[in-house]
Amino acid sequence: MSRIDELIAERCPKGVEFKTLCEVLRIKNGKDHKALGDGDIPVYGSGGVMRYADTAAAEGPSVLIPRKGSLGNLFYVEGPFWVVDTIFRTEINLSLVEPKFLYHQLLTMGLGGMNQAGGVPSQTQSVLNLLRIPVPPLEIQREIVRILDTFTELEAELEAELEARTTQYEETRNRLMAFDVLEGHPLSELIQELCPEGVRSSTLGEVGTFQRGNGMEKRLLKDRGLPAIHYGEIHTRYGVWAERTYSFVSESETKGLREAQTGDLVIATTSEDIEGVGNAVVWLGPENAYVSGETHIFSHSQNPKYLGYFFRSDSFQRAKLTMLTGTKVKRISMSSLQKMGVPLPPLAVQEEIVRILDSFDALVGDLSAGLPAEIAARRKQYEYYRDKLLTFEELAA
Repeated sequence: MSRIDELIAERCPKGVEFKTLCEVLRIKNGKDHKALGDGDIPVYGSGGVMRYADTAAAEGPSVLIPRKGSLGNLFYVEGPFWVVDTIFRTEINLSLVEPKFLYHQLLTMGLGGMNQAGGVPSQTQSVLNLLRIPVPPLEIQREIVRILDTFTELEAELEAELEARTTQYEETRNRLMAFDVLEGHPLSELIQELCPEGVRSSTLGEVGTFQRGNGMEKRLLKDRGLPAIHYGEIHTRYGVWAERTYSFVSESETKGLREAQTGDLVIATTSEDIEGVGNAVVWLGPENAYVSGETHIFSHSQNPKYLGYFFRSDSFQRAKLTMLTGTKVKRISMSSLQKMGVPLPPLAVQEEIVRILDSFDALVGDLSAGLPAEIAARRKQYEYYRDKLLTFEELAA
């Protein structure tokens, strides 16, 4: 018998009392934050922390419940905080409910599907107040929180490690791509030997040629057929390079479509995500890949992976920001890309940079492949035990 079973058998053998939310807490509306000054107090909306301000609306512990938007996106907070009008805060009766127990319990109740409006998903206090939750003795609540916290804390540690590995990789890539100051550069001796006058810079238009992608709507993509790269997949599914595609197109649908050859870069020219527009994947597959509209095919005579890493570098991302057009949907034109500056060390230096980054990418990739899988496994474990631990027989009236 587990510790929880022992406590239930001892403290509530005939079942657990259920109460409505309005019996254990008070729901409070959020307020506008625009008049607040900057500070270190988190300001929450339904999507999470929006900014940090100099004024608090309340002090935790509290569970924040979205009023509009992502209704299932709950937050547990301690310390001072502010909430805007898209999210409720709660004042919890601590003599009845442990705040973290309440947080874990509400996560099981499907709040994300309780939309009370026809447009933007919305929730009301009246509906929330009538929700019924089990309220076992506080000793049982605390033991459940202790168990569930072991899962969430380990998940947070794994996510922090993944973030640290990713940051280390990005810093290495950006340092290798910076040639303006060679002191401390990992390849300074080789660079000075091969180009003592410094690394020359050219424009992408001088380095290679661009060709617009055309056709191939998303509805034409299939699970098998000829290799196809859709612009919407470049940022979300591909890394720096690819030897196989995630999507395919039927041969009957390829008439008039343009193809990327091995070594070409396929560049997304539009996206609602700033990071997505201008993102590129180097095609290294054994056969040509058909590309969709909203892409450019870039053919060149440089090391293709070197250019792929350049497109991910901070220097490219900063330069790109000055060339974007559009408001909600961002675009970058062929003429802007043609004017984009790119450092061109000798091919031997490019190859050495690629060798280092490929090795690093493989190391981080192996770790990253393992860490997300472990994070997902821990999350499933947490959800399984959460649902099991928070299921109680109700005390008969």
